[in-house]
Amino acid sequence: MFHQLLTPIGNALLPSFIVAALPIIVVLVLLGWARRPAWQASLAGLIVGLLVAIFAWQFPVGLAINSVVAGAVFACWPVMWIVFTAILLYNVALKSGRFAAFRMWMIDNLPNDRRIVLVVIGFSFGALLEGISGFGTPIAITSSLLILLGFPTLEALTFTLIFNTAPVAFGALGVPITVLGAVTHLPTDALAKMVGRQLPFFALLLPFYVIGVYAGFRNMLRIWPVLLVSGASFALTQFVTSNYISYSLTDVLASLVSLILTIGFLRVWKPAVDPKFAINVDRVNEVRGKVSGAQGWVPWLIVAVVVIVWTIAKVFLIGDVKVPWPGLDKAVFITLYNTPYGAVWDFQPLATGTAILVAAIITSFVVRLPVSEFGRAIVDTWVQTRIAILTVATIVGLAYLMNYSGLNYTLGLGVASVGAFFPLVSAFLGWVAVFLSGSDTSGNALFGNLQVVAANQLNLNPVLMAATNSSGGVMGKMISPQNIATGVATTELKGKEGVVFAKTFKHSILLTVLLGVLVWLQQNVLTGMIPH
Repeated sequence: MFHQLLTPIGNALLPSFIVAALPIIVVLVLLGWARRPAWQASLAGLIVGLLVAIFAWQFPVGLAINSVVAGAVFACWPVMWIVFTAILLYNVALKSGRFAAFRMWMIDNLPNDRRIVLVVIGFSFGALLEGISGFGTPIAITSSLLILLGFPTLEALTFTLIFNTAPVAFGALGVPITVLGAVTHLPTDALAKMVGRQLPFFALLLPFYVIGVYAGFRNMLRIWPVLLVSGASFALTQFVTSNYISYSLTDVLASLVSLILTIGFLRVWKPAVDPKFAINVDRVNEVRGKVSGAQGWVPWLIVAVVVIVWTIAKVFLIGDVKVPWPGLDKAVFITLYNTPYGAVWDFQPLATGTAILVAAIITSFVVRLPVSEFGRAIVDTWVQTRIAILTVATIVGLAYLMNYSGLNYTLGLGVASVGAFFPLVSAFLGWVAVFLSGSDTSGNALFGNLQVVAANQLNLNPVLMAATNSSGGVMGKMISPQNIATGVATTELKGKEGVVFAKTFKHSILLTVLLGVLVWLQQNVLTGMIPH
């Protein structure tokens, strides 16, 4: 059994921390400075990670390769299976004319104002897709819709990535919270309540923040009523659902309430006409197909119903097999926790991705899509996602390598050494985890328990710190190679992930700092906000 080393460089924490951070630094530099494609940055980070783990942390070669493979397999199933089927549903909607109809519905029923459209689609509708499927698929679908409505590709991707922060911790029907509870052995209800007392502040802020960045402060103020309705309705429903109803339905209910109230509000309140923000389409002479605009909602309503029923009926548990990973399960001893490290792949043939596939098949029947066109949709989906699959498999493989070799625990110890300032940097620990793994679910699996260990060492509230891992992670999601790779998969920016990364990085840092301040206040001043 391999015993993880915590300070192999000079037997000191600081140099060990710096060396352990090298794989992450390589990925960040290649993405942000060199503007390399995400798969290249991820692959380079993985190579550096292997060299550091094997030669500095003395991680056996066999275990190193095995941990990377385990991470890559997890990345493919269930993560990219969800992404693949969600993009397939998008392609079914595209080929059946329902996506064009959905676009027409938006043109006909929303004010001729790109600021409004950005909020309704990027925030409210995107959150619905996040609540159903998660794992970056909202970025691909909502950005495609915004591009079809006249937004430049880079703008559409940047702002949907920023908007995607608020719902992520409860995405894919609350899977991140479920995983966080499993790895920390803390009650999921308490964790969900805590996250539900952090993220609503950002849900309320985001419409104002994004439109302020997009249109400028003055132009943001001119539409503040609709921003307040959209953000406040989502934030309030997110808080109420996570604290008093069911955390698994948090995003679905919050997004639906936000969508309904925002669209309803726009029936009675209209923004002042501003030609600067007019949508670049001729509304009167726009070619309308045989499919009515209302039918554009069919694919999204079907997938919402299927996934909710799937979850409530626990269909995903049918055929569930927990596979101890050969050669890796309990082959590593976690020195920090004084316990063997398990490696169990939870294979669910009827996972959420399969539910979305069923929804795509049902949709194709309802809209009478020919079988040949459905086959073409599958081929198109593979072409669009194959690079994203490679990227995600590589980056999650790196995350697993860093976890099993002990690199992540060295990083965690280094961050925990800040003592009383830990609440401020706890959010950045989650940020790093999600940047690496690409999902809040995986980020919670990586660092969730580390947050609890650090909290106990420093006499801080473990529920607060564990929840902050999830909330901090969502801020890192907008710059994760996985998320960006999935987002560009359906656009002409494929291979230019570094450009998108550079646009979102500063927003990611700023929002994480704000969360850190909130966490510090919750630990030291607003202690009544922590569930007991």
